[in-house]
Amino acid sequence: MDFETFKEELREDVKRALEEKTDSEYSVELHTQEKMNETYDALTIKPEDSEIGVSLNTDSLYKAYSDGMDYDRIISETVGRAESALANRPDFNIDAFKDYDKMKETLAMEVVSAERNADILDKVPHKNMEDMAIVYRFVVGQEGAETGSILVTNKMLDEYGITPEQLHADALKNAPEVRPMEIKGMGEVLAAQMGVENLEDLGLNIPPEQEQMYVASVKGNVHGAGVLAYEDFMDKAAERAGGSFFILPSSIHEVLIIPDNGKFDLQALENMVKEVNATTVDPIDQLTDNVYHYDAQDKVFELGEKFVERQNQKGIEEIKDEDLLNDLEDFLDDGDIPGDDPESRASVFDKLEAAKEKAAEQPVKDVPNKAKDRGTPGLG
Repeated sequence: MDFETFKEELREDVKRALEEKTDSEYSVELHTQEKMNETYDALTIKPEDSEIGVSLNTDSLYKAYSDGMDYDRIISETVGRAESALANRPDFNIDAFKDYDKMKETLAMEVVSAERNADILDKVPHKNMEDMAIVYRFVVGQEGAETGSILVTNKMLDEYGITPEQLHADALKNAPEVRPMEIKGMGEVLAAQMGVENLEDLGLNIPPEQEQMYVASVKGNVHGAGVLAYEDFMDKAAERAGGSFFILPSSIHEVLIIPDNGKFDLQALENMVKEVNATTVDPIDQLTDNVYHYDAQDKVFELGEKFVERQNQKGIEEIKDEDLLNDLEDFLDDGDIPGDDPESRASVFDKLEAAKEKAAEQPVKDVPNKAKDRGTPGLG
């Protein structure tokens, strides 16, 4: 059975089996489901008396069929999954969804790869953040428990009559309340995963100044990379890291914070991220293969390679400044000190200008080495 035939028979058989089992009527339709990081053919199942249904991935169901799973078993398991999903779907108020003043209080922000999601980003409001994009969701569910979310689209904004700028401003205010930020030392994270409360029991009670890695996410660890867009995230992360830091996109659910203390090479960090993405992280959970950097002094978030370029440029300017100072010292050693007369002062200003031009024309002197001496990571 080919995929198209499989999908159509699946739709008919799931509808029949579900209605016979529950003695209720359902709408069962096929459509293309577009989500961040993945697009797939979906089977959407919705009770006739409800406006909210659930979608199941038919691509994965067909794979199971191709791998040898019995077709009747696939129908049975699909019906069971549909029942469970429908029973646990969010208790959502459609009328409230039409009221932006209410919905904005549920706004959350997520960060995704701009390149991998280029097609869907054309349809949703977003804000670029280097090679990533900030998107917005309404989080819905029971009181105190997130059970689902709705991606905000351009069409929704048109219906609400608000601008992308207003949406972003409201998200900056509400997202930290909807999904509170958490920054933990790696020792804390490992201890929690092992169910150990006392870090000393694992030998992980590391003093803050010696911590080499932090994990940043949100409470519940769902789409936690969105904390990168929070207004105060960079400052709070810099406080934990003790200054500037590198950001490794572990996944769309969390990012790693590495203090920029001169112990890490950018190229090595980039290789680490690429290897982990290629071997460990599910493609639908991947963020990007790049490493980012936050300069706590200059308040600049940027790609790691841009940071290195910027530091090298600073080195060039410092060298030029040093050459200018040397020329001025030579100039003053010549005893050419300005007098009180305007003509003398004009002559001095001419020589100062000439010294500046001379410094600007001189070639760069071993910039990478000077940058490395200051603890700036290199690219090799």
